Amino acid sequence: MSPARPSRPDPAPRTLASLPAGGRATVTGVVAASPEIDAVALRRLGELGFLPGEPVQLLRRGPGGREPLAVLIGETMFALRLIEAQCVEVDPATEDDACRPDAAPLPSPAAPPRGAATEGSVGARPGAGPLPSPAAPPRGAATEGNVGAS
Repeated sequence: MSPARPSRPDPAPRTLASLPAGGRATVTGVVAASPEIDAVALRRLGELGFLPGEPVQLLRRGPGGREPLAVLIGETMFALRLIEAQCVEVDPATEDDACRPDAAPLPSPAAPPRGAATEGSVGARPGAGPLPSPAAPPRGAATEGNVGAS
C-alpha cells in the first residue's frame, strides 16, 4: 500500500499582473499586495471599477513586458503600475467562458471610448471653433502696456 499523499493546499489567488497579454478574467477582490499600497490606493482601484464580478482584460504590457499594464475594465482602458495590478485578484476566464454565446465581447482598444478626451478635443467646447492660441492674450485682458492706463 502506498502512503497517502497530502492534499495540496488551495493555489494562491491569481492576480491581474499574472495574466498573459490579451488574457481575460473576472475580478474577485482587491487586497494590499505590498506595504507600499495603502487604503487610499485600494479605494482608488475600487473607484476605477475593479470590483468583484467585473470582467477585466490585460491588453498589453509596457516595454520589456513590464509596466505600465494596459487594462480594460468595462469600456475604459487604464494604465496600471505592476504593484497596483498585483493587488487585483482575478479568476482567469477559461476558453469555455470566452466561447459562451451570451459572453459579450470586450470593445476594441483601437478606438477611444465614447466621450473620451482625444487629441484636439481637450478643452474644446461643442460648436466653438478652435481654442485661441496661448501666445496671444484674450481680448480685454490686462497686458504690460495697458495696466493702469486711463
